[in-house]
Amino acid sequence: MIDIKVCEGWRQAHPAAHIGVLLVDQVDNSRRPTPLDEHKKALTATLRAQYGGWSRADLLTLPVLQIYRQYYKRFKKTYHVQLQLESVLHRGKELPAVNPLVDAAFAAEMETLILTASHDVACLEPPLLIDSVGEGQVFTAMNGEEQPLKAGDMAMRDAHGVICTIIYGQDQRSPITPATRRALYVAYVPAGIEVTAVTHHLQTIARNVRLFAPTAVTEMLHVYTAV
Repeated sequence: MIDIKVCEGWRQAHPAAHIGVLLVDQVDNSRRPTPLDEHKKALTATLRAQYGGWSRADLLTLPVLQIYRQYYKRFKKTYHVQLQLESVLHRGKELPAVNPLVDAAFAAEMETLILTASHDVACLEPPLLIDSVGEGQVFTAMNGEEQPLKAGDMAMRDAHGVICTIIYGQDQRSPITPATRRALYVAYVPAGIEVTAVTHHLQTIARNVRLFAPTAVTEMLHVYTAV
């Protein structure tokens, strides 16, 4: 388990939103051929068969994409997962091969369209706090640059600061690497998406992890709701 607390600021700023967490341990995350590779190929084929002829406007009729679009619109941004899906459907991109733990989450995102961050637990300092970004907050982004954050955005932080927000993604401190053995997946879900969909998404990630790490241990699978 890992100590996670919900801040009142998140409840007030994002009523009915969800944060889903999945904690897995005892994983061999080395880069190597695994059954996950075949799953990714099959998923890509399924996505193209299902949505290949769809325009952006067509895709935005999907309820999950509609909800994320409204969230991102508040910050004058476009939903990352929507753009990644369009790249697979319209530009011939394959699902990326970063490392198995990251690939497991990305494949689940393409399947459920729910935004997910992936952290190396060894790089985090609990307690973890589910929160809303305040005025003037910054963090060091994945690219190593200091990034001013959007006030009101959903976020998670540890004892050292913000580790992820919806709009700007993950920090530089805690990304998953091939050396990661214990991983925390965090799904950021605006109001309007059912808790059952979030649970299914986390279960999908866990299923993908078992494709390359059949003895992995699921320490935690939980959905927090802002009520």
